[in-house]
Amino acid sequence: MNDVTIEKPVLEPTGALSVETVLSVRHWNEHLFSFRISRPASFRFRSGEFVMIGLKGENGKPLLRAYSVASPAWDEELEFLSIKVQDGPLTSKLQLIEPGDQIYLGRKPTGTLVTDALLPGKRLFMLSTGTGLAPFLSLARDPDVYEFYEQVVVVHSVRRVSDLAFHDELEGKLAEDPLVAEQAATQFHYVPTVTREAFRNTVRIDKLVESGALFEGLEGPAKFDPETDRIMMCGSMEMIKQFAAWFEANGFTEGSNAAPGQFVIERAFVG
Repeated sequence: MNDVTIEKPVLEPTGALSVETVLSVRHWNEHLFSFRISRPASFRFRSGEFVMIGLKGENGKPLLRAYSVASPAWDEELEFLSIKVQDGPLTSKLQLIEPGDQIYLGRKPTGTLVTDALLPGKRLFMLSTGTGLAPFLSLARDPDVYEFYEQVVVVHSVRRVSDLAFHDELEGKLAEDPLVAEQAATQFHYVPTVTREAFRNTVRIDKLVESGALFEGLEGPAKFDPETDRIMMCGSMEMIKQFAAWFEANGFTEGSNAAPGQFVIERAFVG
């Protein structure tokens, strides 16, 4: 039988979008994947920001969605983490991409999950569920973060063990990272938790906080302190709303690029 060649659509850049090449794709399980694309020389962003990416839609127009950049600002490539939604307008197509394919990339990254939106502090906690891990993968590999904070903590809550994307890299304290490995060895802490399968942590993030388990191995109090702790949150609406209400009730102020505070969320994703 002859191999059937599927013709891929050719994308054209616009004033707001460049056209980049898919370099690699990694499927973590049946509903989670990550991929790396080329980075334009002119593309500048702060670790933790998001950007529009997409493919050509049925009507020939760009079909776009906001994605946090998972690679740090210094990386020569751009990495993204995505769920697979079988009937999703974009992700049903995006999950099929292969190296060599073309993809749209927005020219203007933005966002509030950046160190500029936080006041100085001693401990940085990044609380995430699911693909909300993406911006924190970027920040955890940014050398500036380790200059700003004495301790850097990434918390990742998922349903299944296979959903723990980048687990080995994070568990190994980013030992293979060329720029932060030395600092991460003593300053970085990774707290994964799995809620629907057997794992060493099997409770949601709020229970890790209540029990004090989240703070084990850290210097400082076994609770959040508005004087020293800064928090970023990305992931489920339920988690973000619950913690935002708790932080505000306990003396924390929400920050923004214009007015830094003690905790931040990505308003573009929350609405």
